[in-house]
Amino acid sequence: MLLPYMHEGLLEAGCDEAGRGCLAGAVYAAAVVLPPDFRSELLNDSKQLTERQRYDLRPLIEQEALAWAIGVATPQEIDRLNILNASLLAMHRAIGALKLVPQHILVDGNRFRPYPGVPHTTVVKGDGKYLSIAAASVLAKTYRDDYMDRLHAEYPYYGWDQNKGYPTREHRDAIAAHGITPYHRRSFRHVADASGLCGEGRMLDFQP
Repeated sequence: MLLPYMHEGLLEAGCDEAGRGCLAGAVYAAAVVLPPDFRSELLNDSKQLTERQRYDLRPLIEQEALAWAIGVATPQEIDRLNILNASLLAMHRAIGALKLVPQHILVDGNRFRPYPGVPHTTVVKGDGKYLSIAAASVLAKTYRDDYMDRLHAEYPYYGWDQNKGYPTREHRDAIAAHGITPYHRRSFRHVADASGLCGEGRMLDFQP
C-alpha cells in the first residue's frame, strides 16, 4: 500500500519525470497534489502498470487531485543543459504551473535542485512508495507517450508509437538508415554513434 503523504497536514506535491533515457523527444515531468484522503488500489509506479491501466488512472488523478501540472524540457534544452539538468528544469516547470503553491515537494529519485521557497525530500523509488509521486509518474508517462505518438505521425520510420524514443534495436537501426530528426538528442552517444555524427554535433538531413 502506497503512503498518502510524508508530512501530515501539508500541501505536498509529488513530482516525477518520464523519458530521461530516450534518444529522442522531450523529457516530461508532472507535479501532483493529492487530497490526504485519496485512495486507489491500482495506483502504483507507472512502470509497474499496463498502458491501459495508466490511461484509466489519468482522468481519476486529474479529477481527484487538488492540483496537477505538466512541465517539459525540449530536446534542444537536453543537449544544452544535459539530461539531468533538463529533467530538473521540467520538474520545476511542472511545480511552477500548479494552481496551488505546495508546502513540501516529494521528488522521485536522489537528485533535485531546490525549488524557491519550498522544502523538498528526494525519495529513491518514490513512485512505488508515495501516492503523489506515483500519480505524477502516471501523468508524466501518459502525456509523454501522447507526444511521442504525435511525433511518430510526422516521422514514422523510428517506431516511436511503440518504443516512445527509447534505444531499441529498431530505433537505432532506423537512425543508421535514415539519419536523425530535429527531435533526436544529438548529445546522446547512441544517436552520435548510430548516425555517424561521431561527436561532431552535426545534424544529418532526414532522408525517408
